Amino acid sequence: MNVSDMRQNAGAATSLLKTLAHEDRLMLLCQLCEREMCVSELEQVLDIHQPSLSQQLGVLRREGLVETRRDGKHIYYRVSPGPALLILQQLHTIFCSQENTL
Repeated sequence: MNVSDMRQNAGAATSLLKTLAHEDRLMLLCQLCEREMCVSELEQVLDIHQPSLSQQLGVLRREGLVETRRDGKHIYYRVSPGPALLILQQLHTIFCSQENTL
């Protein structure tokens, strides 16, 4: 891989890590790794209030980290396949499994 390609990939990785480096967004993504959920479910499970929840979901949508599906009045969110999902799975193994307590 040449330096130009590496720099481009480093830029994409930096952008992804910046998006993940927010506690509410990370909590949202961790929940969505388990199953798709609608806003009201996320609000209840995570105790993140609607304005902040909507703002963070908007960031995740713009960055391409979540996908949506409409079912009547509800919009369901899920983590998009790709690098973010792979990183989240590793973070879950390191920080959330019962065997690993830091």
